[in-house]
Amino acid sequence: MKCLIIAAGKGMRLRSRGDVKPLIPILGVPLIERVIRSALQAGADEFYVVSGYQQQQVGAFLSRLADLLVVRINPLINENYEKENGLSVLRAREYLHEPFLLLMADHLFDPSIARKVMGFPLTDGEIALGVDGNIRNSLIDLDDVTRVKTEGGMIRDIGKDLTDFTGFDTGIFLCTSAIFNALEQCARECHDTSLSGAVRVLAAEGRARALDVSGYFSIDVDDDAAFRRAESVLLANLRDKPNDGPVSRYFNRPLSVRISRWLVSYRITPNQISLFSFLCCVLAAGLFMLGGYSTLLLGGFLAQFASIIDGCDGEVARLKFQSSPYGAWFDAVLDRYADAFLLFGLTWHEYTNKPEGLILMIGFLAIIGSFMLSYTADKYDGLMRDRVNPGKAFRLGRDVRIALIFFGALLNQVFLALVVIAVVMNVESIRRVIICRDHG
Repeated sequence: MKCLIIAAGKGMRLRSRGDVKPLIPILGVPLIERVIRSALQAGADEFYVVSGYQQQQVGAFLSRLADLLVVRINPLINENYEKENGLSVLRAREYLHEPFLLLMADHLFDPSIARKVMGFPLTDGEIALGVDGNIRNSLIDLDDVTRVKTEGGMIRDIGKDLTDFTGFDTGIFLCTSAIFNALEQCARECHDTSLSGAVRVLAAEGRARALDVSGYFSIDVDDDAAFRRAESVLLANLRDKPNDGPVSRYFNRPLSVRISRWLVSYRITPNQISLFSFLCCVLAAGLFMLGGYSTLLLGGFLAQFASIIDGCDGEVARLKFQSSPYGAWFDAVLDRYADAFLLFGLTWHEYTNKPEGLILMIGFLAIIGSFMLSYTADKYDGLMRDRVNPGKAFRLGRDVRIALIFFGALLNQVFLALVVIAVVMNVESIRRVIICRDHG
């Protein structure tokens, strides 16, 4: 489906963040790029972007982005960009004849909203608007938001001054060519060239539908306060990874998110972060092997630091739309190598102090148990998510293993840590095998 994006205004209230509003980066990614990538995830496959202010800068950026994403981004220009936004919509009239997605360059949203809107069944001559029915939404600026009055799935009125309203405009529309006729009619009869004015025209004729998208993230990044709220939500969403274990969820993730917020401002790739975390683990293992409590303790802290950093690769990938199957696989491969180095380093440390065969056996069981726990993770996690106990699965993973290594080093109880890891990892692997057998 084609997508029209309005990006023509000056954005004066966000001038402290940058001169060209669509190009202002939020957590490392320009606003217009976030909108386009979100629309791509929702299913849009061709774009028309209407710019006006600083159109050359916007056009140059869109050209580079089109090459990067391998998607058609057609630039359109609205010379009257200081006037109402309906004029920008009208610039696309000759290019858009079938139903199309209409977005705003400064409205960030969960791709699920656009996907839901795009799948809405319209009849010819209608439009549909995603409406947030949560009138207590803390992300909404009540002094600036466009309010919507709905009844029976239809829009009855829309505007910023409504006192009787049931939701808020998300800026996500599914339109037919009726929107162009309504804009011209509104301009002719009411001297109003705003998009809201055209929606009121269609609403009066019973041709403006409302689609409830409450519960999904959307925000109009129109000023500095909204910018900060959007950043906070994007970062908070990183903490909702379903496969996080208890250490990751309550300790590692709050710290890694803070680090990722800083990392996204630099040209650092997720794979580079994965490699850095791995090298930290190798160094920690080397410190373990040197012997002595001071190097053992330093290695323990370095291993736990690496565990925190290990969360940043995925966070940066999600924030900057750089996630890939290869990146996830590469990270998993490095994690397995890192685990082997850490556990071998601990085993070596203990064996040099007390050269007994039992220590080698426990170290071997700790390594093999860790590998088997990782090997069984995908099937177990998928089963728990889809069939057994969605959202409530007991999750024991790498975060717990590294935490045990850290506490073993901190308390100078290396052998005890290896025993606990060997027992817990292998018992959990066997438990997963039984669960998958019974429910697979």
